[in-house]
Amino acid sequence: MIDHTGLSMTDPAASRKFYERALAPLGYQVLMEVPTEFTGGVVVLGLGVPSKPDFWLHQGVPQTPRIHIAFRANSRAVVDEFYRAAIAAGGKDNGPPGLRPHYHQHYYGAFVLDPDGHNIEACCHEPA
Repeated sequence: MIDHTGLSMTDPAASRKFYERALAPLGYQVLMEVPTEFTGGVVVLGLGVPSKPDFWLHQGVPQTPRIHIAFRANSRAVVDEFYRAAIAAGGKDNGPPGLRPHYHQHYYGAFVLDPDGHNIEACCHEPA
């Protein structure tokens, strides 16, 4: 089981705004900001569903190739909400909400590129 993961971001303010808005439908929020005296002066943010951060943003040079991270949604409506919120927050469409039967019969997902071009997905595995 994965405990936490993350990615690098170039603009902490832009990424924070994007992720706070895009992941809100999934219940995510910024739960921790590591003081810069412990990080060498870079911004490090921990996001998650209260009370544990499991998705971390680290100021730096984005990974190459860009990262793909999928967040599980408990309904297709939440996937739709994620997509609308992410686009409104400045994300770029990388695949609108819809069934992806080539993954499995009930796979419903949406894909958005974050400010650094990372492929962020919300997906639901349940039937409608």
